Amino acid sequence: MGITVYVTKDFAKLSEVAADVVIKKTINIIKEKDEVVLGLATGNSPTGLYKHFARAANDGQFDAGRIRSFNLDEYVGLPGDNVQQRVLHPESYAYFMIQELFGHLNKKFIETRVPYGSLIDQKLLIKALKENRSDWEYKGEDAGKSIAIKTKPASEYLAWIKKDILDGYAKKIKAAGGIDLQIIGVGGRGHVAFHESGIPFKGSSVLLVKLDDNTIANAVADGHFKTKADSPQYAISMGAELVYQAKTVVLVANGARKTESVTRSLLGDVTPEIPISYGQEYAKQGGELIYVLDGVAAEGLLINPRELKARGIVLKNVS
Repeated sequence: MGITVYVTKDFAKLSEVAADVVIKKTINIIKEKDEVVLGLATGNSPTGLYKHFARAANDGQFDAGRIRSFNLDEYVGLPGDNVQQRVLHPESYAYFMIQELFGHLNKKFIETRVPYGSLIDQKLLIKALKENRSDWEYKGEDAGKSIAIKTKPASEYLAWIKKDILDGYAKKIKAAGGIDLQIIGVGGRGHVAFHESGIPFKGSSVLLVKLDDNTIANAVADGHFKTKADSPQYAISMGAELVYQAKTVVLVANGARKTESVTRSLLGDVTPEIPISYGQEYAKQGGELIYVLDGVAAEGLLINPRELKARGIVLKNVS
């Protein structure tokens, strides 16, 4: 279905435009079938969108009780002595979703799921990886890598993670009929969720990821954790291959840290170095890809209108 890029003047307008796209898509899907399956992101970029979305649901524009949602990712290794403490940690993505969306809905979704990262004890994970090196291998060409657990690992702990945490989440999405509309942000190095730069596209369904040092440093710099030692070292994440199986993907991005990645994702080569560049192949195969950007994130695209046109990318300035 191609690629459309909306360029807005600021974060407030970005949030309004992105929400309008998502709300209209949701309403149309509800007209066509009983349930809508949404893929949801965390981070700053979608927070304004979520406020508009919750308001629209509460105003009766659509029935929130006909929506299921699956989040992109969750940390492994948040502070806490048990699962409940980790889930309710202020930096958990489960807690984020309650604060930014779920807690604002008068009528709850049918189902809300976040990857099961909080079920994993990071100390036990590190121990299992160290003691069972033949059970797994790294996938990736950069500091951030996915940990591919083999089909029949000797470690019971790694076998449980593969079966119930990774494959289990993918099966839940498949059982729901796949994702109708996926909302994503983008990291400074072009990564989607915790599908880090350099991790291969192929076979990237639901991943166990060893976080890139840059990702950890950014989490500290943004104030999420006091030091690198306090930050989780691992995460569970949908991979780009799974993300771009949705019928529609809406990417929201703002600020200078996203400019280069956004530009390269649409005007550069498709490469694991920029995981969101896989969107080009997705659009060629019939997927609907929508970017909603502020003017700063869009700078690299705005100076190349001919190249955008040559690639069949529709640019809409809605400032």
